[in-house]
Amino acid sequence: MKHLGPVHDFLGIKITKTKDTYFLSQRQYATAILQQMNLASCKPLANPTCTKFPPSYSSDSSLDPQLYRRSTGSLQYLTLTRPDIAYSVNQLSQHLHDPQPQHFFMLKRLLRYIQGTLAFGIPITKTNLHLKSFSDADWAGDPDTRRSTSGYCSFLGDTIISWTVTKQHTVARSSTESEYRALAALTTDIIWLRRLLSEFGIDQTEPTEIFCDNTSAIALANNPVFHARTKHIEIDQKYVREHLQQNNIRLLPISTVDQTADIFTKALSTPRFLTLRNKLTVSADPLACGEILSV
Repeated sequence: MKHLGPVHDFLGIKITKTKDTYFLSQRQYATAILQQMNLASCKPLANPTCTKFPPSYSSDSSLDPQLYRRSTGSLQYLTLTRPDIAYSVNQLSQHLHDPQPQHFFMLKRLLRYIQGTLAFGIPITKTNLHLKSFSDADWAGDPDTRRSTSGYCSFLGDTIISWTVTKQHTVARSSTESEYRALAALTTDIIWLRRLLSEFGIDQTEPTEIFCDNTSAIALANNPVFHARTKHIEIDQKYVREHLQQNNIRLLPISTVDQTADIFTKALSTPRFLTLRNKLTVSADPLACGEILSV
């Protein structure tokens, strides 16, 4: 083994060190993806998604399904330092088998957003070691299957350490059911994180706070009486309640406006997206010059 000095690059992730911060970014890797799609000189956008699609799409015969799959697969690795694009990449990944013109439109829009945020990444800051999480779900958000999308993230102090975007396996019959399934999935992730931190000697003496904007899901978790109408989510209900009773987690209400995990579950307007991106701590490399984005 050889001591190579302070770390500055690891598997395509650039690590920049300042006084009390490590900054992780993948600028070179993102640039390679743009070059692969011949979009290295495209105009940037401020939002990777759109809330309303155009009435028609280009019928360009050069749309290559293999290139779509290759680029989408590459973007999945880029999400290691870019949680702000996790929802967009998740949407693209659902159509690898048969990409249509609207999916190429979504891909190019995402790449134009990346073009304007090449220097962006996530900082690891010197802060407290208190674990907290945010959970959200978009009920029946998929217009084809009406399945919901779960999204959640966890912070250790001010540093984001875990995030997930996933489509639920079954159709939820209510918003409470979809939110509760997201809570159950997040609870599993939190228990693993607490055990991992414990192995590092960072014991979480207090329950991990989970912020949820669905008061019905919180009430269901705290209600010791099991109702027949919630029988279809009995396992999730008992699982979350068990960890509540063991003081591993604590559910707290939060306004939808302040729900950080909202960025993982749906397409947002540009002002809303930028606000939540800041809450995720995704920002430009402090040693790189700033860039101006077009809306």
